[in-house]
Amino acid sequence: MSSVTKIPASEHGINPREIDKKARTILKSLTDAGYEAYLVGGGVRDLLLGFHPKDFDIATSATPEQVKEVLPSTRIIGRRFRLAHVHFGREYFEVATFRAPHDDSDKGQVGQHGRIIHDNVYGTVVEDAYRRDFSINALFYDLKNGEVLDFVGAMDDLEKRQLRMIGDPVVRYREDPVRMIRAIRFAAKLDLSIEPASEAPIRELSSLLGNIAPARLFDEALKLFHSGQAIKTLELLREYHLLEYLFPQAEKSLNEDIDKDGKEGTYTKLVYAALTNTDKRIRADMPVTPAFLFAVMLWKRVREGSIMYSELGNPALQSMHLAASDAFGEQVKCISVPRRFSNMTREIWTLQGLFAFKNERRVLRFLEHKRFRAAYDFMCLRVRAGELPEEECEWWTLIQEVDAAEKKAMCLAASPGKSKSRNKRRKNG
Repeated sequence: MSSVTKIPASEHGINPREIDKKARTILKSLTDAGYEAYLVGGGVRDLLLGFHPKDFDIATSATPEQVKEVLPSTRIIGRRFRLAHVHFGREYFEVATFRAPHDDSDKGQVGQHGRIIHDNVYGTVVEDAYRRDFSINALFYDLKNGEVLDFVGAMDDLEKRQLRMIGDPVVRYREDPVRMIRAIRFAAKLDLSIEPASEAPIRELSSLLGNIAPARLFDEALKLFHSGQAIKTLELLREYHLLEYLFPQAEKSLNEDIDKDGKEGTYTKLVYAALTNTDKRIRADMPVTPAFLFAVMLWKRVREGSIMYSELGNPALQSMHLAASDAFGEQVKCISVPRRFSNMTREIWTLQGLFAFKNERRVLRFLEHKRFRAAYDFMCLRVRAGELPEEECEWWTLIQEVDAAEKKAMCLAASPGKSKSRNKRRKNG
């Protein structure tokens, strides 16, 4: 367990200038103060794979309190996992103290199902490496001499392009079931295979995700579907029976959305079109919103519910609101959704009905609505999925591009009967 492979800078090819300057400042400050400190985890992994890391996490022998002594801008957070966040204005870097195997003290408790409850048992860099989840996340970069430290055979796994759990996969998944989701995310994002022993227990243990706090799964869901590989992620989640614990209504809708000849319906096409669009936006470094993800995933349930409530005699808008409340009521049992996103999702849904009205006054007012663009994008995806005629997206695309006179002409052409009636009323009035 104590053996280490040291890969010199001449072999691994990491350029220290690719590491964020602030992260380098933290590493240097801690080592100058006499502590061990390394860049660790995804930052090292991504640099070795040729990606530009989004996060630069640091592991150190210093306790959170000692980190704060060296770097006064530090804030100590967490109870289950005590961490140091070193702030640079609004930006911060996560600094974790080396962790050791669990014991039976108050600092390191494991619950009834094997899940970690408290995790503040500090240890050495070697012990910390073996505590990490997957081998490729257990590489340590030493800024002082440029070496990469490998305690768990991670470099071999990177060469094989495989994801391997450190230790007994069953025990490790039970410690933290979210590791199953992380396995899917890394496999999809980094185009890795999951090593057979690490893959085998996932389907059997997938139900453990039901014990995870819905608030935590919100963040994990965003990481999954906003990684730039949303289509592959969705397919892997379904293959390993994990989607049903994140988006149970979507899983049910996808299973139902197949006709007797095995052809996919409009909902499946909508989901794939939306996730393809999300991947393109992320790869182009364009913004995406969680509200859109939930709007797509829950759409079939909401649309069917809206029809049901309308048939019971409710007005169209009220029917949509009732169906939306039903869908979110079920969804938040698995993934809690902050209100700022759930409200935006509801608006995307309720605004769909306005695309049917093309008289000038309503069109001009609609175009000024703060959620018009999101609702328009969603409507055009419905067109791509075959749920609406192509003319709908084409008309609303053109109306945004033409001048005021042409807008008026388009609206008159789209609803001539209503315009004649209005002119007649004015003449008689």
